[in-house]
Amino acid sequence: MIRILLIFTLLLSPVVSADIRLPKLIGEGMVLQRDTKIPLWGWAEPGEQVQVRLNGRLVGQTRSDSEQWQVALPPQPAGGPHRIELSGNNRIVLKDVYFGDVWVASGQSNMELPMARVAEAYPQDLENADYPLIRQFKVPQKYNFKAPQDDVESGQWVSATPDTVAGFSAVAFYFARELFEHNSVPIGILNNALGGSPVEAWLSEEALQAFPESLAEASRFKNDALIQSITLADKAKNEQWYGQLHQNDAGLNATVPWYDPTLDDSHWQTFTLPGYRSQPFTGVWWLRKTLTLSKGQAENADILRMGRAVDADETYINGVKVGHTTYQYPPRRYTIPKGLLKAGDNLVTIRVTATSNKTGFVPDKPYWLGTDNDKLTLSGQWKMRDGTTAEPLEGDTFIRWKPLGLFNGLTAPLTHMPVKGVIWYQGESNTGRWQDYHAKFTTMIRDWRKHWGQGELPFLYVQLANFMQKSDVPKDSNWARLREAQRQALSEPNTAMTVAIDTGEWNDIHPVDKKTLGQRLALAARAVALNEEMPYRGPALQSVTRQGQQLQLSFTHATDGLVIKDGDAFAIAAADGEYQWAKKVQQQGNKILLSHPDIREPVKVRYAWADNPEAVLYNGAGLPASPFQAEVAQGRQ
Repeated sequence: MIRILLIFTLLLSPVVSADIRLPKLIGEGMVLQRDTKIPLWGWAEPGEQVQVRLNGRLVGQTRSDSEQWQVALPPQPAGGPHRIELSGNNRIVLKDVYFGDVWVASGQSNMELPMARVAEAYPQDLENADYPLIRQFKVPQKYNFKAPQDDVESGQWVSATPDTVAGFSAVAFYFARELFEHNSVPIGILNNALGGSPVEAWLSEEALQAFPESLAEASRFKNDALIQSITLADKAKNEQWYGQLHQNDAGLNATVPWYDPTLDDSHWQTFTLPGYRSQPFTGVWWLRKTLTLSKGQAENADILRMGRAVDADETYINGVKVGHTTYQYPPRRYTIPKGLLKAGDNLVTIRVTATSNKTGFVPDKPYWLGTDNDKLTLSGQWKMRDGTTAEPLEGDTFIRWKPLGLFNGLTAPLTHMPVKGVIWYQGESNTGRWQDYHAKFTTMIRDWRKHWGQGELPFLYVQLANFMQKSDVPKDSNWARLREAQRQALSEPNTAMTVAIDTGEWNDIHPVDKKTLGQRLALAARAVALNEEMPYRGPALQSVTRQGQQLQLSFTHATDGLVIKDGDAFAIAAADGEYQWAKKVQQQGNKILLSHPDIREPVKVRYAWADNPEAVLYNGAGLPASPFQAEVAQGRQ
């Protein structure tokens, strides 16, 4: 017994607990920033000596102070692989380490969106993604309101291969690939994005001092009891709502469930898919369609594409569930099990859950069954019947989006590591509050630079893409207002903005074309971060003057001249602010003259000022101009 107690005591002794421990970010296969001192840090027993060797050579040693230690690696050129050995009470060996350029990829869902979501558009890019020196560290999405965190709870460095690239941020992968193919420098991506997040969630507590309302909201959520009570209340609300829906759904509870092929649906109503229900509806409704397949079609068909449903769907073929999506944004691409289809009639059934009055299937999305090369359309007439109705589901309190939480939990742990720069794609969640976006966004840029200790850290960002229905007449737009706030942020040094108004989709807040954006961000990185002389942005408005009944716009960054395409995009107005499309758009070198016969004294101009504008102005390098609004300065009329 005495011997057992002695062994147990030794296991709990400080000798065992004194092992060197590293943050998750410092690991095997990591990419470290080239050409700068790199702090390696961690934890150990107070007073424990820590030695660091790079490729067998001692490069630093220290003693831990209050359980923390730090050793700086001397600057290293791009390349590898290297071996880093850390020794103290224990020994840690990190292999396959490279020095290169490390980029923080942050923002909301359009930065988070993975390569898996663009696989249908760019299958070869996933199949051929053999880039062992492009590596991603995906930051766990765990918020914290109490204090900046020193570490994240999990994570590892992953190289881009056909087996792993599906989990890479699509924007970041295309950005990294473009840079790597340009200069062969290893690229590290710190994937630090979270869907739906507003800009204030990424501000530190110090930065939030300038925004008292957001600071007060952040302070509320320092209370763990409040977070727990809200989380439990939301969970109970959702369980009750969905539970009652399930219980009341006649389609699930019928003697013959409505997904059963033997059900007689001859008395059901009809519905034209795609499209939306003409009247507000909340609850569950069902759709059925019979398809007649040849033997070859039945044997070969392996994909069911159901576009996008508002809000959730459960999809069946011949009574077997083949897919389920819980919210409206993801594209429905469901794999059909082998042998499920047969020659002759086959039944497709969809159970749709609508949470808040509007429901249907988004137009201009793919609706078919078959293969990528042989598609049988599912558009057209379906049978429809309501399963049950319900009151609209109250929204959740998305605690993860509250101010401060994402800075403390996701960004702060990264700031110990020097980086080459930041790529940022965010703003959709702030369009309803565009008035303070410029102030918050520019504050965030300065805030991150301060915490990284890199005063002019390159900050490259994507302007909001075109989205929603086009307008035939000039009118104001929250999305245009936020784009203007983003454009104005270019006043911050060492920034660049990638214009995206020609890459969006009217019916999808998550457009597929992330390749163009990654390529344009890479051009900006080469110019701003790598100091290469090259075109990286489209025409930029320099000045507006009035010449009689015409407005004259002058532009910089008109590389190889201005290019004006067809379409209504330039709107002008007199002092009354009543905008009309310019009837005459005339190019003179790097200048554009605008006029309208009914506007005698134009003083205001807007370009591409809409939710979903026409992109008509480019330079000779093929780069689009940003939307803008401006007016004639006094004394220049």
